Amino acid sequence: MLYALARPLIFLADAERAHDATIALLAALPAARRADTTPRLATTVAGIAFPNPVGLAPGFDKDARAAHAMARFGFGFAEVGTLTPRAQPGNPRPRLFRLGEDQAVINRLGFNNRGQDDAVARLRALRRARCAIPIGINIGANKANAAGDAAIADYRRGVAAMAPFADYLTINISSPNTPGLRALQDKGALDALLGAVIDARGRDGPPVFLKVAPDLDPADIDDIVALAHAHRLGALIVANTTIARPRLASRHAHEAGGLSGAPLHDLALQRLRDFRRAGSGDIALIGVGGIADADQAYARIRAGASLVQLYSAMVYRGPGLARRIAAGLDRRLARDGFADVAAAVGSEA
Repeated sequence: MLYALARPLIFLADAERAHDATIALLAALPAARRADTTPRLATTVAGIAFPNPVGLAPGFDKDARAAHAMARFGFGFAEVGTLTPRAQPGNPRPRLFRLGEDQAVINRLGFNNRGQDDAVARLRALRRARCAIPIGINIGANKANAAGDAAIADYRRGVAAMAPFADYLTINISSPNTPGLRALQDKGALDALLGAVIDARGRDGPPVFLKVAPDLDPADIDDIVALAHAHRLGALIVANTTIARPRLASRHAHEAGGLSGAPLHDLALQRLRDFRRAGSGDIALIGVGGIADADQAYARIRAGASLVQLYSAMVYRGPGLARRIAAGLDRRLARDGFADVAAAVGSEA
């Protein structure tokens, strides 16, 4: 209610400035010591215990400044980043657009972040404090190195540097805002990349997740699933923003960049089903894209997601959204006779 009243004033500000101010406020909060959970909501994925399956997607907390506070808002895990080996400013502004009529966001930020070295002290503090929720670290390549051997070297460096501080590592090769990056999803390039990443992670490092684009052909999906099995990835995150443009009402509809929010929902759900079918349920999936309420999160779980993530919907529905979704999931699991989240995963069939 309070957020609904404040939202018109917040929307008067430039989207990126409003986001930066939000992060500054959250950074000043004390660390959360407890996470929202129930026996039905607690789940384990890739050997990691999650108090509930509702996670904060990367992009919100690029530099690991606010992750310590996310359990206060009902999240069961948070993913920081994307972090690149070296700091970079990203693409020219303006580069973040609210599409209010469509409950959507377009961004062409371009992996703007302060670099992995800058984040280390905060990530180390999170580790020492035993953060109330698991923290994933999303890793990317610098713009100047986003292809071929240079990209692989950046990912190797990122994995080696961030592994000591992560509950899991996400390899982000699906952003549309770094030229050439999505080419790493091609079979040969991805095989080489994952081999290098797993080697850099080491035998005792955290599980590696792979974040994929929704704009994939069926053959791409089959190849990615096969490589995920071959390299023993912990999970696939389905999916990143889309370069597709469904019918949109906002004046910003034709801005370049990745589209997220409500218009991504149907495509992201279908891609999740496609990956579930290709993987035969043998690899964990994380559902992302257009999730704005408990019904949509529950549909993603029943379609095969062990966990879900959200970000853009909070722009329109406020900071309490994760808590509302988690509580709604708990009620739906009880209603349908599921003992826990794991029992509901893939149950739509």
